[in-house]
Amino acid sequence: MTEPLRIQVVSDGRIGMENQALGLAEALQRLTPSEVTVSRVKWRKLFDKLPSALKAQWMLDPASDDPFPKPGEGWPDVWIATGRATLPLSLMARRRSGGKTFVVQTQDPRWRTGDYDLVVAPKHDGIEGPNVLSITGSPHRISAQRLAEGAAAFAERLAPLPHPRVAVLIGGKSRAHDLPEAHAAELADRIAAAVTAAGGSLMLTFSRRTPEAAKVAMTARLSHLPGLIWDGEGPNPYFAFLHDADHILVTEDSANMAAEAASTGKPVHILPMVATKPADKFARLHADLRERGAARPFEGTLDSWSYEPLAETDRAARVILQKLGR
Repeated sequence: MTEPLRIQVVSDGRIGMENQALGLAEALQRLTPSEVTVSRVKWRKLFDKLPSALKAQWMLDPASDDPFPKPGEGWPDVWIATGRATLPLSLMARRRSGGKTFVVQTQDPRWRTGDYDLVVAPKHDGIEGPNVLSITGSPHRISAQRLAEGAAAFAERLAPLPHPRVAVLIGGKSRAHDLPEAHAAELADRIAAAVTAAGGSLMLTFSRRTPEAAKVAMTARLSHLPGLIWDGEGPNPYFAFLHDADHILVTEDSANMAAEAASTGKPVHILPMVATKPADKFARLHADLRERGAARPFEGTLDSWSYEPLAETDRAARVILQKLGR
């Protein structure tokens, strides 16, 4: 029998970043028996801003996990890393393993792209190369099983809600977008009008980046609707919302949320935000999602349509297995 695939996931510990590498590892697990280990790393402040080429393992913060195998343990079959902090470590893994470990980097490393075995990068980043696999959005942890498990935990609260159930995923301030109070209030009024006209219900969640004033404004204008507004306390209903939704509304600032929503096969409506600088890569992503039939701009109504759910994380996992000859 084929031995289980040993997979090492490496990140800087930020949930959004780690979920990309972990989602790809879990996709491999769904396709072949695998053992996944997760390491979280960060560099000492003195060395954090150094170019990747100048970093050495001893510069890691003492609180970091050691991502490399201990003597006698053997190297993993696959190394999946994400984020700037992991770049030099990925190159170390490839060199030290003597080619025994297949090194995958998610996102655009913006540095020595050809030095990895595979780079799984969002198509909207526009990078190319013989070892680059472009996918719509980024790898993620959404799967039918995970959504069903998430829905089971909230079944008592969500099952009585009238259809259509509208999941609203609100992001927040970023380098290219903002959500000031006035704009948040206007969005909330448009959402309320659409849900009310359809006789539906609301399932709303904010991100860690959502400004407090925007949260207050939207909550005040939407709390009269049947549904659930998650205040950040207790278990996160995100997976349950995606599972139970008939429509998903996503602010335009998050590539991850848009791609995750499109993996459900539900209509994805893109909510506009206030642009603070040109956001060409987000425009490219949304154009890609429109071409695939997944997403449309939110026009104030809850129109329905169907499309083939995106399965880009699984596609990337299959490519890795093909390159491994499994």
